[in-house]
This record gives sequence, C-alpha cells and structure tokens, in this order.
Amino acid sequence: MTLPDTASHQSGADRTFQVDLRGLVDLLSHHLYSSPRVYLRELMQNAVDALTARHALEPAAPAGSFGIRLYADRSVVRVEDDGVGLTEEDVHTFLATIGRSSKRADGIAEQRGDFIGQFGIGLLSCFLVADEIHVVSRSARTPGAPGVEWRGRGDGSYTVRALPASARPAPGTTVTLTPRADAGEWTAPARVQALAHHFGSLLRHPVTFDDGSGGPAVPVNPEQAPWARTYPTPGARSRALAAYGEEVFGFTPLDTVELNLPAVGLKGIACVLPEAVPAGRRHGHRVHVKGMLLSEQAEEILPDWAFFVRCVVDAESLRPTASRESLYEDDTLAAVRDALAEQLRAWIARAAASDPELLHRFLQAHHLSVKSLAVHDDEILRMLLPWLPFETTDGHCTLDEFSRTHRTVLVTSSVEEFRQVAAIASAAGLGVVNGGYTYDRELVHRLPEIRPEVSVADLDPATLTAHLDPVDRETELAAAAYLAQARDALAVFDCDVALRAFQPASAPALLVDSREARHERTRSRLAREQEGGLWGDILGALQQEAPRAQLILNQLNPLVRTAVAIDEPELARTSAEALYGQAALLSRRPLRPAESSLINRSFLDLLAHALRKDS
Repeated sequence: MTLPDTASHQSGADRTFQVDLRGLVDLLSHHLYSSPRVYLRELMQNAVDALTARHALEPAAPAGSFGIRLYADRSVVRVEDDGVGLTEEDVHTFLATIGRSSKRADGIAEQRGDFIGQFGIGLLSCFLVADEIHVVSRSARTPGAPGVEWRGRGDGSYTVRALPASARPAPGTTVTLTPRADAGEWTAPARVQALAHHFGSLLRHPVTFDDGSGGPAVPVNPEQAPWARTYPTPGARSRALAAYGEEVFGFTPLDTVELNLPAVGLKGIACVLPEAVPAGRRHGHRVHVKGMLLSEQAEEILPDWAFFVRCVVDAESLRPTASRESLYEDDTLAAVRDALAEQLRAWIARAAASDPELLHRFLQAHHLSVKSLAVHDDEILRMLLPWLPFETTDGHCTLDEFSRTHRTVLVTSSVEEFRQVAAIASAAGLGVVNGGYTYDRELVHRLPEIRPEVSVADLDPATLTAHLDPVDRETELAAAAYLAQARDALAVFDCDVALRAFQPASAPALLVDSREARHERTRSRLAREQEGGLWGDILGALQQEAPRAQLILNQLNPLVRTAVAIDEPELARTSAEALYGQAALLSRRPLRPAESSLINRSFLDLLAHALRKDS
C-alpha cells in the first residue's frame, strides 16, 4: 500500500486506503491464482456474465445470437463479446475500483446467482501476463450512449475517453492485451486456443477462436455437453458418455453413472474406475459452473468413500471461492454431496439387482471402498455383504459361499492371528475369516443380520486347541521329559508346550499367541522391572493375568516324533528352540530381537551337532 498524501493527515480525519496495484497483482499471482493461465478464464468468464445480462435484457433474442470471439497472434490477445456492455459511468465505477463487481449493480443483475463471477477482481488477473489492458465497450442498456475506451496500466494509472460518434462499436465489450515478453508461454496462439477449449468446452454461448493466420475462426465449443445431447438408443448414449469419460480422464470407465440434480441445475457423469485405488486416496473431479470449468481437482463434490469414481459435472447454483478455482463449503455443497452419494448408492443397487457380471467386476476392483460404505450404510450392507470377497480358510470367497459350508463362522482379530491358525483350522474343518483387514471383522459380525441361520464368533485359541486331537497317555508319558525341557527352554518367552495330533501332518508345530497376550506380558514384565516406582504402580494397576503363549507340537509330524525321543538335554533344548522359531516364522508376525537371536543360535547349534555326529 502507498501512504495517503500529507494533506489528509489531520487528527481524527477519515482516510482512504491507497492500493499498490503491482503489490496486489503479485499477491494474486502467488496466493490466489494457481497459474497465470487463469487470465483467459477470467476474461471468458466476464464475457459470459455480460452475455447473461444481455439475454436478460433481450429475452426474445434467438439462442446463439450473442457470442464470444477470441483472437491471438504473436502480438495481442483479444476477447470480444456481444454482452450488455458498459457506459462511461460504468467504466469509472467498476473498472477503476478494485473489488467492485459490475454484477452487483442494480439493472445489470438482480440476482448475482445468475453469474459465474462475483468478486470483481477478475480483470486484474490480466496483469499477470500484460502490463496494459485495453477495453472498448458500448452499452446495450443505454443505446444512445457513446462507446467508451479504458486503458489500465500495471502501475495503477488509467485513462478513460468517450469514443467519437464516427467510431460507434456494436454493443458489447472488447478486451485487448499486449503480452509481456515473459508471458509467451500463456499467450501464444496455440496455448490460448487450448486454454479456451479447456475452460470453455461446455459453455452454452458460442465461442470461436482466430489465430490470425487468415483462415476461418474455429469453434471452441462446437457441441453441447454429452449428457445434454439426444441419442438414437440408450446403448448409443451409454457409449457416448463412456467415450467422453475416457477423453476427459484418460481411462476406459468400468461403467458411467449419470448424475442429475435439478434443484441446483447439476448434470454430469461419474466414471467408475476400472482398477482399485489405494484406500483414502481421493481423486479430483472436474466441476463446471454454468459451463465454465471451475476446477479439475474438486475433491469436495463427493464423499470420502466414493474414491472408486471420477466425475465431471456442470452446475448452476454452486458457489465458487474467491479464486474461482474451487467450491465454497456451505449448506448447498453439503446437500449436493449427499444427493450425489445417494445416486451412487442407487447405481450399486441397480448393478446388484440386474447386472451380476458388472457387480462382480466392480467388487473385484473396489471391494474395500464398498466395505467402507457398508459399515455405515445399512442398505448397502443388506445388498452387498453376502457378495463381498473375504480371505477365509476356504480361500478368497464371498460370505454367501462361505456360509453355505460353515454355519458357524469364526473371525480373527488380526491378519497375524489368521495366518497362525489358517492351515490347522482348515484341516480341522473350522470356518475362519481373516478379520484383520480394515472393516472386515466388523462386517463379518453383521452377517447374521442378512443370514439369520449363520452364527459368528471371534476365534478363541481355546476353540482351536479343542479341535486338536489329544495323544494317548502312553505317548504323553514317553514325551514328558522332553516337554519339561522344552518348557524350561521357552520360559523366557512365557510359552507353554503341549503335544497334540492334528492335520496337516507336515506342520511340526503351531504357535498360539495373540497380540493382546503379548502386550499384557510386556506390561507385566515392565511392572516387575519398575516395581515400587510410580510407573510400576500404574502398570500394576492395569495388569491382568498374563495369558501365556502355547507351542503345540504335532505328534503326527515325523520330525516331532524324533525330537520328543531325544535324551540329550542340550540337544532337546536346542530342538525345542528351533521348533519355536520355525512356528514363529510361520506366524508371519514381527519377531522380537530375542526370538531372532534364538532362531540364529538354534540353527548354528543344530548344525554344529550334525557336524560333530558326522565326524
């Protein structure tokens, strides 16, 4: 800001802010606008608003009678419109006052909602690429008024003059920029044409571009939005929408969902991604307001769980932020988000009811997204829970398939627990579902709501061990000495040792241990180490009876039958440690340092024993 002149420095006198225009433009370029390219969007946006006002003034004018013409060569960029135009008074009031919008003026617009721009600073964006803005305009509202010329410069100065009667332009406005040398990236003819199509491909007014080569002007938006066109058959419409989605997003949609909210004048499509995306990654969506592209990254238009689609929409009543590059979060946007979510739910319901093949392909790619929705949506839960894939002891299958074989479904609390027990549980005929993945345990527990004949329970280690066959008394007594030495060797891990018979016989041992049990044993150990101190008292108050891990040796395994017959104490201890280490590795849980050390030591001891025996 510049200081006011000294004449105004009187005590108690009102003063007026003085604006440093160069500083303001720098602020816009670095903090409000994402790129200098927005200058063309702002010019086109102002032209569209002027056309909207012209149509309000002349409602009987045929559609397409007023339009926008763009011109760019190596020396100038020009935007002409047949809009409502400005009088000399309007120019002084609106173009020379920072922050005031012509769209607020009575008589220009009675409702600001009819216009895209509502902030009156769009013209300043032209100073991102040019040092001077030249505007020629004549008002359609005041036909007898002369044309007016306004020149604004980057240093904050401007001139205004009324044009002579001999130079009487048609109603409308022409804005001409002389680009700076460093702005060629954004003002070259090919770039201007590309930007015009990028921002204005869905505009409802005709827009043309002329590159100054002498050829005919090229339409920027030759066709209506694809959802606004008519097609000979529903299949042709579906293919056209899919082709548009592929053109915009660069992938062939698994399916397209038409979006329609008449209350806010919103229409568009949601393109279902053909492949899974990482959970939580939110794709940006293309949002147009009254045909003008507002944002390519509007995450806020859909709820978080809808990361299986990318959408392109055009709306009448959504409110842009000051930069006009994103949406303002208000009650209208929240209602639109909820309504679009309902339309996506309806698409899932239709696929479940009438297109099983599409539903299967969709769930293969996006089951995690659907699971996140089903947790909070009872309707989706009832429709899709039986068809969602889960990891089970019967392999990857749906709960519908799994519950036909297992009327009692057991679910683990972690991936680690499932991997510990999967092979043995499967051999024992138990139906276990891996509940360790996001949403899975909660969803499996809700299966009886859909299939009342099925019961679901958390897997308890006691449930599994109860299905392992006990060995006969004679075998138990013969192995007693070995089991005692094994318990002594593994006491440091709070691990008990038992002998059972179970399938598959290839599994020498099963380590039954849960994350909660390990945490409780860790608390107990810390409490003992901190006994007498404040921290020890706190841990002692939290302490429960610490459940022990259990190493269950398989009597059916030939290696175990050999091991329990070992009569050398050191070798017996080493073999027990090796069996524990192998079972811990099979559980696929992170190993503690002591366990890693035990595995290395037992391997080397067994190797040394084998070498001594051979020698």
